[in-house]
Amino acid sequence: MPETVFLDKYQNIMSNYLPSRSRLLKNIHVTFDRDCNENELWALHERYMEIYRENKKKTYLSGINEENQKVQNNLLDLKIRIAEKIIENCHLCHHRCKVNRKKGEKGFCKLTDSSRYAAEFLHMGEEPELVPSHTVFFTGCVLSCVYCQNWDISMHPETGRQLDIKELTARIDRRRMEGSKNLNLVTPTPHLHNILKIIKDISVNIPVIWNSNMYHSLEAAKLLEGVVDLYLPDFKYGNNRCAMKYSKIKEYVETVTANLKYASMDAEILMRHLVLPGHLDCCTKKIIDWTAGNIPEIRFNLMFQYRPEYLACMYPEINRHLTSQEKEKAIKMAKESGIKDFLI
Repeated sequence: MPETVFLDKYQNIMSNYLPSRSRLLKNIHVTFDRDCNENELWALHERYMEIYRENKKKTYLSGINEENQKVQNNLLDLKIRIAEKIIENCHLCHHRCKVNRKKGEKGFCKLTDSSRYAAEFLHMGEEPELVPSHTVFFTGCVLSCVYCQNWDISMHPETGRQLDIKELTARIDRRRMEGSKNLNLVTPTPHLHNILKIIKDISVNIPVIWNSNMYHSLEAAKLLEGVVDLYLPDFKYGNNRCAMKYSKIKEYVETVTANLKYASMDAEILMRHLVLPGHLDCCTKKIIDWTAGNIPEIRFNLMFQYRPEYLACMYPEINRHLTSQEKEKAIKMAKESGIKDFLI
């Protein structure tokens, strides 16, 4: 059997040997009425996504990077229109708050239809395959983690810089010319409607990374197909009790695992799991076992960078760093799991 090459599609897009998935979307002409209701738009979406899937299969098997045709009214435009409809009764994430963000209403994420970002730069501290990574940190979040290390921007979406789509798009193109290997979108879920507009206007061929907690809705998962080249999920908990206690979310495991399976059918995955102190058996072991049993041929990053931040002092069991014994036990779990490739 030939040795598995991990993240090979990502590597080939990064090197310009293959087109990004979003370029394939932009080459598919779609005719639709902007006044169609959401159900009608979804029916069109499913029909044209079959064309995308067939084109992707042919393109990635042939290894030919054809020139972007810049088709007007393309499949990405249809996705943008659906996303605009969704935020009028918002169900981009699994909270399904049903607020009209276009009218200024706010749900769990505390965001209206506008977006802000706290920083954008060439990140040198990510996994080796990713650096230098053009990273954009969006404000707000669909989780409320008591130990969040970025709580100052995730819990305060009004901070940061107002998104100017044309300005950021120009920066993305320029960063690519400066050597960025990818576009790394951090905490992107509530900003999906605006991110699609950014990707529409990008002129360079660049892999798109969805750096996310994966707590998005099924509808968002469908919109992300063909947009994301590499998922960088943060799989936090192995059970719903811990997810509710530390991040204030329901049906966590069902939601995240369903989204990971859906993502794996189209794109590649570099999984992250931040090991929490005292949570090896209830979370780390279950996450490793699920991954090994469901999507084993991914890159898996076992992370030991946890430190008690934000409100962790109110939870004595996680108000400490990991012990060396916990780290060794987690590594042993990963090595014995059957996951094909993991980082430590």
